[in-house]
Amino acid sequence: MNRLILMTLLVLLAGCAPPLPPLPEDAIAKRFEPIPGKSVIYLVRHSMDPSYIAPVTLDDRMIGSTYKGTYIRIETASGKHRLGGFAGDSGSITLSTDPGRLYFVEHKAYGFRGSFNRSSFRLVDAAYGRELVLGGQISALVSP
Repeated sequence: MNRLILMTLLVLLAGCAPPLPPLPEDAIAKRFEPIPGKSVIYLVRHSMDPSYIAPVTLDDRMIGSTYKGTYIRIETASGKHRLGGFAGDSGSITLSTDPGRLYFVEHKAYGFRGSFNRSSFRLVDAAYGRELVLGGQISALVSP
């Protein structure tokens, strides 16, 4: 009985711990500053998305993974770029980007019976994209 009370108190105290402060990169990325001569792509997952880990590539090069409620800020040369899933995930989107512009791509992960199996990508407007980014945390900053 005492053990049950002790465990309950520990769980309650753990819930009272303050959240970790955001990473410095998160605060900088949320300024939404363009880069002269480069394109900036925000690849973002909604906080209500399933909790699958979804590895992603940029131009067939692994750049990291998205998780629910996270985003990746990609600073890259302007031009044509392909964001895609990794391994068996065939989801992808191809963007033609211009220098000094920001782009927002929503990434969704799908699964069947508890396992991740594919993702989808769609270009979204800046207002919705910023809202998603502001509600999330950075998972990677990519500057190839």
